[in-house]
Amino acid sequence: MNRRKTARGLGAVSLIFLGSSLGAAGQALAQASEDSAATTESAAPASEPGVTQLKAVEVRAVNRAVNILNTEEVDSVFGFDKSIKDTPRSITSISKETLDKLNIGDINDLVVLSPGSFTQSFFGVAGSLDLRGTPGENYFRGVRRIDNPGNYATPIAASDRIDIVRGPASPIYGPSKVGGYLNFVPKSARAADKSDGGRTSGEVGVTRGSFDKNIIRGEVGGPASVAGKQFGYYLYVEGEDSGSYYENTNTDQNIFQASLDANLSEKSRIEFGGQYQDYRGNQVAGWNRLTQDLIDNGTYITGSPASLDANGDGLLSASESAAGNLGLFYFGGVSVQSAEQVNADLAERPNMALLNPGTTKLKRSQVLTQPDDRLDSKVLSLYFDFIHELSDELKLTNKLFYESLDNVNENAYGFSQFADTYAIEDQLNLAYKWLGNDYVSANFQAGTSVRYQDFEHGDNFDFEYFDRRDISRPGTPVDRRTMSTRNGPEIEPWSSHTIGHYLDVGVAALADVAIVKSVHLLAGGRWDWVDVESTACNLNTTACGGTTFTGGENKPSWTLSLSYDIPVIGVTPYLTRASQSTLIAGQGGQVDPANVQSGSALAKSSLTEIGAKGSFLRNRLYLSVDHFKQQRTDLNSQDTVTNNTTESKGWEFEFRGVVTNNLAITGAYTHLNVYNLSALQNGFQFGFAGASDLPAGVDPSLIFGGVVNGLTFVGTGNNTAAKKAGIPEDLVSANVIYNFSEGFLKGLTTTLGVTHVSSTFSGFSQAVELPSYTLLNLGLNYETKHWKLGLQGKNLTNEKYFRSNFPDLFGSSVVLPSLPINWLATVAYRF
Repeated sequence: MNRRKTARGLGAVSLIFLGSSLGAAGQALAQASEDSAATTESAAPASEPGVTQLKAVEVRAVNRAVNILNTEEVDSVFGFDKSIKDTPRSITSISKETLDKLNIGDINDLVVLSPGSFTQSFFGVAGSLDLRGTPGENYFRGVRRIDNPGNYATPIAASDRIDIVRGPASPIYGPSKVGGYLNFVPKSARAADKSDGGRTSGEVGVTRGSFDKNIIRGEVGGPASVAGKQFGYYLYVEGEDSGSYYENTNTDQNIFQASLDANLSEKSRIEFGGQYQDYRGNQVAGWNRLTQDLIDNGTYITGSPASLDANGDGLLSASESAAGNLGLFYFGGVSVQSAEQVNADLAERPNMALLNPGTTKLKRSQVLTQPDDRLDSKVLSLYFDFIHELSDELKLTNKLFYESLDNVNENAYGFSQFADTYAIEDQLNLAYKWLGNDYVSANFQAGTSVRYQDFEHGDNFDFEYFDRRDISRPGTPVDRRTMSTRNGPEIEPWSSHTIGHYLDVGVAALADVAIVKSVHLLAGGRWDWVDVESTACNLNTTACGGTTFTGGENKPSWTLSLSYDIPVIGVTPYLTRASQSTLIAGQGGQVDPANVQSGSALAKSSLTEIGAKGSFLRNRLYLSVDHFKQQRTDLNSQDTVTNNTTESKGWEFEFRGVVTNNLAITGAYTHLNVYNLSALQNGFQFGFAGASDLPAGVDPSLIFGGVVNGLTFVGTGNNTAAKKAGIPEDLVSANVIYNFSEGFLKGLTTTLGVTHVSSTFSGFSQAVELPSYTLLNLGLNYETKHWKLGLQGKNLTNEKYFRSNFPDLFGSSVVLPSLPINWLATVAYRF
């Protein structure tokens, strides 16, 4: 499992060397006076009346409101520096100030600001957003990262800005998923602000919260010079040692960021840095033995099955599981098996029954975890950008990116996994700005990219028993499984073990043409050539062996957008069509050998989006609305975990407004329907059945000692029955932010947030319904010249609500109860 570490080791050494060098530079040059810490500059144009009379705190309030308004230019959609209003795609950009004010700490919280971003639980680990009802991707400064559906929590709090792009990426960025992506801009990106001078500054802070949450962080950045060349540096470090609301759960992680930005000449500059995240926690499947009565009333079916531990080692092995006959295949949906038939089948499987069934009331904190469950991930991300201005109109950019993932995941109920993956990508881009004339002007881009990804991934799920454990009491040897990662594949064979690599070479071009300054035509295309080698390893040995498949595929991608800036009223309607290739990679970044063999590793997706954006009242009000339809068009190729075949369509609405210099408001609304296209095509969906899937007359306690899986039939073309579960049809959220700029409350910012989520089904079979809910959050933030104090209360009405857990497969078996009322307090000192 630990192989070919040379590239990863060099990356770690580079980051350590960079951090120590920048730290020394920072110590040598931290000579800025304390008086310069005051914020005195105004970002408002000097020509605006009354600006010189505004106090500093009022200027900051306006600046933060502007950040809320999405008026800044971003290049994370098409590569052009276009404002979000002028970008003909659905996008939300969230500044660090806004993240702090609303205390957004993980991706599940982003729904309060971004439409279309409700995320199902992936066993309690907030790794990637679900966008428009399908798994999204993570980007690091505009480059695609290794897949992370639930390998580690994405550290939102360590970002300087978050961009959420809905729909497939621009052709300039290469193959991507249809749902969209989250672009992570690290805090260390602030080195760019220091490269042209300024002062050394930083911050140290501590966060305490409910359920023994403990975080400490520090950051520092400033200017420096070497051999007469000035550069800016920034360092950020975060450590967390936290408990959890859930039993047997904790998080212990460290995050290190470092960056350096330097001007090599008047025309050239470099940006170099990275992030290292060492994450140690565990997955949380949630409540097992799922029934509607459990959701509605908290009534849980108790009891344990018979022990099958034949060798007395205190574990249930694969061979003992097979001998116990703990599985049942079941047909449900429109063609339900009769109770008599199911009971007859269960009578032949007595080891699946609980010996002493009963009921109890279950706490939301009692979940399917054991003290030695673990999820360990080490992730290293490095970048080196070179930017050269060939002329005022022509710019050359080369972006080099490296990332590695070392992951181990173990769960006592019978799932284990490892991933050992790294990726290297280089993007070369040439951008040309043609000023044209009063009638026509344009921006052009042309580029090429090369990505090499090396992977090894193994997992074991063949005897995965969610329901053997009675979670109302501690675990016992009855419900503890052997694991491939702990006991070895000779004892516990892998369900799949894949090793290989792929090379993706792509060329792309993009043009953004303005006609009479109001009509904008954006068009671009790309072609990717992908060569893959993937080996299906032997399942019961540590050495790989097995059968190797190689293949080459190539596919085009394109985008076409037309928009019109309506004069006077400030509204820009737009229409976008796009077709995008997507590489089907799994949870560890691996490419399935079967997809290589069938020539379907590279699939297609499409998007149609029509919308309008507007900026009003001298840029104090921003509105956007869009209607979309997007889908995976290749139905014969999918990964159920990371990239399944779905169709999404719906409406999204977003507004952000500055009512006064002190008062800002935001709102988001999503209406969404998602359908499983493979289920529509085949007429059925495979999954794990729960107690509520069984026909009336079958005692659920007869199945909880084993596992029931099979097919849920929907009938060909039955859209309602093929609707994807776990994604609410309607979501609405609103936030009010008020900053006091006068009197004894000067420096205080208050926030009020409300989010309403409609009801949805927990699983594809639609057997258990999760109720709608409304969340209320309140926050207080107080700032002075040097101090920041924050207090945030979440779910203040103590709403009882749930998130579906991997609904396509396990939605009828497990569900995650969400947190009750909780709080966070932060103290930070700025210098």
